[in-house]
Amino acid sequence: MATNDNETKTNGTEAPKKRNYGFIIVLLLLVIGGGWFGYSKYKYAQHHAETDDAQVEANISPVIPRIAGYVKAVYVKDNQHVKKGDTLLVLDDRDLQIKLEQAQASLATAETNLGAAKASTAASLANITSSRASIPTIDAQIETAKVNVWRTTQDFNRYDNLIKDHSITQQQYEQATAAKQTAERQLQVLVEQKKQASEQTSAVASQSNATSQQIGIASATIKQKQVDVDDAKLNLSYTVITAAEDGLVSKVPVQVGQYLQPGQSLFSIVLNDDIWVVANFKETQFDKIKIGQKVLVQADAFSGHDFEAKVSSFAPATGARFALLPPDNSSGNFVKVVQRLPIKIEFTHATDSLLKLLRPGMNVNVDVHLDAQ
Repeated sequence: MATNDNETKTNGTEAPKKRNYGFIIVLLLLVIGGGWFGYSKYKYAQHHAETDDAQVEANISPVIPRIAGYVKAVYVKDNQHVKKGDTLLVLDDRDLQIKLEQAQASLATAETNLGAAKASTAASLANITSSRASIPTIDAQIETAKVNVWRTTQDFNRYDNLIKDHSITQQQYEQATAAKQTAERQLQVLVEQKKQASEQTSAVASQSNATSQQIGIASATIKQKQVDVDDAKLNLSYTVITAAEDGLVSKVPVQVGQYLQPGQSLFSIVLNDDIWVVANFKETQFDKIKIGQKVLVQADAFSGHDFEAKVSSFAPATGARFALLPPDNSSGNFVKVVQRLPIKIEFTHATDSLLKLLRPGMNVNVDVHLDAQ
């Protein structure tokens, strides 16, 4: 060994080291693979817009009572399928039934009052006719009385001249005087009777107008009572709560005997006639997405299955604007955060059997084909 070392030193050169080409090859392969992967992702991003911030949505109809009352019966259970018009629950209707009967009785009373007002009006009109008919008779009697007054006055004037010449007896003169006075009194009485008949006609006419107004009041009262009856019937119909549309019932926390308030949300019905997806894309992706573009949707529940869909519409504002407490950048230090815009996506393949299995709230991945319409 000492001899070899001396020989090496004597020659003044060292033995060459063997190079490791494996590392360089692996490094080159990683660089080429990374570049190809990045380029493919870049090219893919030029034609696709993806997001996993998306969920399935559907119309959800809340079941809300319109009147207060105690629950009499519940006819649905959790997760039960119902059809439009099916009875969900029934409230105790005894109080409302009594109110309906009271309204109907008030309506009958109002109709009776209307009949009485019409009868009174008819009687008043008859009295007016009778009073008016008596006036011409009195006028004829007055004319006869005037003639009688004229005749007795003429007789009295003649007897007055004759008594001065003692051509007639005192008895004859007194008889002529009495006849004249009697005729004048009769004329005066007839004039008073005509005046009373005219006043009575006016009074009866006023009474007839009053009774005619009572007819109008009674008719208005009937309409009011009819509205009360219709309102009582409507409230009575609200004791039976039915399904507004076909769908699936959520959890039903309502029990028999429970007191419900009007407007109280009881449970919900998820309508199964239509479902869609709301995808929240970044605002930096928004410029290339157009209405009508083809979309592939993958649900986490059905891995590997693509649902065909299309872009339907865009939200009028970002999701942050509709939050309970929307951000106000002017109230403090501004920090720029990429916003997301909700986009509605509708399914186009209605015959897909798995669509019926999707439920609102499920997470999905959305891939918008930017070049496809």
